[in-house]
Amino acid sequence: MNYPVYVHQDPDGSASGFFPGVPGCYFAGDSFEEALADAARALDAHLELLAEQREAIPEPTAIHQHQNDEDCTGGAWGLVNIDTSKFEGKAQKINITLPELLIAKIDEYVKAHGEYGSRSGFLAMAARHEMKHS
Repeated sequence: MNYPVYVHQDPDGSASGFFPGVPGCYFAGDSFEEALADAARALDAHLELLAEQREAIPEPTAIHQHQNDEDCTGGAWGLVNIDTSKFEGKAQKINITLPELLIAKIDEYVKAHGEYGSRSGFLAMAARHEMKHS
């Protein structure tokens, strides 16, 4: 998932920032590039802590939702991509029943779209997508 990140560069070349949609997640670096690298590490660690505390992982918000925030002036916007599925806990095997032709269609789709990795990956992504809208 792509999380919007706001970065402000100081006159000395150092930079710092935060994730507007993820309260309490801050980062910094001696340069803009180092700050962005630290941003990814900070977000990963922050989301891991939330997961360990069994708190909800915040959904990414759109940059335009924060562009008028008073804390977001004079800097630059970017996106940090984090795979949040790793914070959902240990995988468990389940037994489900689906129609044979549907399974074949799912398998064909997964084969053509390698980003799912497997039938299970596809079904998990479909479930996340549906629950996101509820």
